[in-house]
Amino acid sequence: MATIFTCPNCHNQLQGTQCSAFYRCQFCKAKISVEKCETVPKGPVNFRWTTKLYGSGSLCSTSDQKPKPMMCSTSGHQPKKAFLCGVSYEKKQHKLKGTVNDVNRMKTLLVDQFRFPEIAIRVLTEEQIDPNLTPTKKNIQKALSWLVEDCKSGDSLVFYFSGHGLRQPDFSQDEIDGYDETICPSDFMTAGMIFDNDINTTIVKPLKKGVKLHAIVDACHSGTILDLEHVYNRKVKRWVNNKPPSGASKSTNGGLAISLSACADDQMAADTSAFTGNEMTGVLTYLLVQTIAENPNITYGGLLDKMHEKIAHANKHGCLHSLFLNKLFRRKLLQECQLSSSKEFDVDKETFKF
Repeated sequence: MATIFTCPNCHNQLQGTQCSAFYRCQFCKAKISVEKCETVPKGPVNFRWTTKLYGSGSLCSTSDQKPKPMMCSTSGHQPKKAFLCGVSYEKKQHKLKGTVNDVNRMKTLLVDQFRFPEIAIRVLTEEQIDPNLTPTKKNIQKALSWLVEDCKSGDSLVFYFSGHGLRQPDFSQDEIDGYDETICPSDFMTAGMIFDNDINTTIVKPLKKGVKLHAIVDACHSGTILDLEHVYNRKVKRWVNNKPPSGASKSTNGGLAISLSACADDQMAADTSAFTGNEMTGVLTYLLVQTIAENPNITYGGLLDKMHEKIAHANKHGCLHSLFLNKLFRRKLLQECQLSSSKEFDVDKETFKF
């Protein structure tokens, strides 16, 4: 008999087939026991249950009489906090195959290398059982607000998105190139896209002095997806102005926002198996994780250079997963990873660190 429960370590919902058994969370790999406490005599069988995370000593249990799953909630302030979102667009013509792989790679990087506590990482994917943890427009907006709420000096925040990105004409004169950039939730065909203006308002403007936000956006047309005021030009090795022609303020409340995106605003980003051999992944995500693993103390400038070198190397071979994309991209990854920031800094001296 199946029962739904929530991993007390990473808060993702799981499904078990029996009680009083051990489970391994498919997301964070934590070892969990789920113990039956009480059955409901009428209707579908449900359980009141407790979940125990082995290795940490934490225990979460129900205290009310309702036969519903119990979720452990984060208590106290978390100085390291992340929101990871992967949208696959299941059962749609524009389906992506590598976004869940991307989310798992980013989560492993944050936990293993940068010591983010798993309890402070919120994950939205279409694999989630809980409808509140699927990447709809409403859920993404809520998670973005959650990421920056109650932020304090010394906090490190991460927003990660893997999915589709699009462009729309800008009618408010906020964009130098005349286009707004967007990310596409799972329900964007009905609920609409999330615009760069809204992302800036939600997670950039609230950043207080001493708070650092990193956004990693693996999507098409994502170069200035946070509308940050400075974009680094790798070819001339200097920051260029990206302030709105309208004069609108896109700055933080004293904090620092840094964005790494898959490509320039007028470029497309690929979902490919070129670097793994069989598993689909976003180019930015794979190269970011691999490069940091190989060079733990790399600078922002060095990171950009290494990722561009790896793309150039992949372009010596046919590197895309479908005949359509091979034709569209002319068998090459025509994307250049972009760096933007709310403040200028020396990219060749500043070490990349979440």
